[in-house]
Amino acid sequence: MGKTIIEKIIETKTEKTNFSIGDLLEVTVDFVVANDMTGPVAINQFKRLGVTKVFDPNKVLLMPEHYSPAKDIESAESAKCIREFSREQGSMYFDVGQMGIDHVLVPELGLLSPGDIYINADSHTCTMGALGLFAIGMGSTDAAMAMVNGKVWIKVPEVIKVNFSGSMNKAVCSKDLALFLLGILGDNGANYKVLEITGECVEKLSMEERFSLCNMAVEAGAKSAIIPPDDITRKYLENKTERKGKYFKSDEDAEYLNVIDIDASKIEPMVSKPHLPTNVDKVDNIKNVRVDQVVLGACSNGRITDFEQAAEILKGKKIAPGVRMIILPGSPKVYLEAVKKGLIEIFIEAGAAVSTPNCGPCMGTQTGVLAEGEICLTTTPRNFKGRMGHKDSYIYLSGPYVAAASALKGQITNPKEIMK
Repeated sequence: MGKTIIEKIIETKTEKTNFSIGDLLEVTVDFVVANDMTGPVAINQFKRLGVTKVFDPNKVLLMPEHYSPAKDIESAESAKCIREFSREQGSMYFDVGQMGIDHVLVPELGLLSPGDIYINADSHTCTMGALGLFAIGMGSTDAAMAMVNGKVWIKVPEVIKVNFSGSMNKAVCSKDLALFLLGILGDNGANYKVLEITGECVEKLSMEERFSLCNMAVEAGAKSAIIPPDDITRKYLENKTERKGKYFKSDEDAEYLNVIDIDASKIEPMVSKPHLPTNVDKVDNIKNVRVDQVVLGACSNGRITDFEQAAEILKGKKIAPGVRMIILPGSPKVYLEAVKKGLIEIFIEAGAAVSTPNCGPCMGTQTGVLAEGEICLTTTPRNFKGRMGHKDSYIYLSGPYVAAASALKGQITNPKEIMK
């Protein structure tokens, strides 16, 4: 029986020569990240163990992203904690002016390569599977252990293969593919499974679109997602890292728990309705839903491709009266490139506000928290009740095209109406 790409990666990172699905293995880790929410907890656990040094300061990164610049004393203390620990250890740290969202910044800087095992104390770590590596979101205690000895315990996961055939239609983006897939899988359809995402459509996607597609896998309970690395991966990493990586692919006779075939040409612009990412529907089925706020950004859609898609809709137009639109670049590089390409000018002239790179209101902590009864359409990855502020606010999820079109119309809108 052949092996999946995940099994091949694990095989290179463990001393056990034979293993099966469900086995518990200790594996070597290539890179570890924790942020301003999870980092202080991990550091506390690290110190409780009596350890004085991380296993390799060049393979450990702590960074603020949720509350940076600090919004209050508590968030300032969190940033101070991880900042001082990083200085003590000589490990990597990005501060205000350098920081962004780790799921955007880490690949930009070439800190990962295909074939890696990557640990991050954040649930959307699955985003990095777009690079052809095993990206695992873990708790702060697991991250602490990874920082101690560069190893963690994992259970060998089952793999679901998702094959996107065909091509995307006009006004459809990879976020729509992700939402459509969530509608098939449901909340628990991929619990502790890895989604291996392949197919003709995926092979045509840019790396940025692939990141967006993999980002949402955790919303179906998936341990991770992975896209087999190819020439697009290689070109993306070409000037970012000297590491060659391992470009694994699954064997033709690899065993999967399930195979899901999806014709991308039949997917229309999608929306997730309150209060679950898996509560998906076509935009055309959402009638007369006003929006008070629209957000473009986050780990799901804070990249330059997302900004270009939104700008295509917004250029030369004005956001509807009474609508607040907030733009959040995922990193300083995205921000600067958006400035150079004239995208920021398009956004500001349309009436949007552009913020410093961070997670913004995604967790209801800053830069756009919702009041009671308000409705937000956002490209962020989650719409749980109370996620972005008041428990009686309402969050709809979409891709950049739908977000921009809805900001112009003041209600949830199919971007095809604007792109005629």
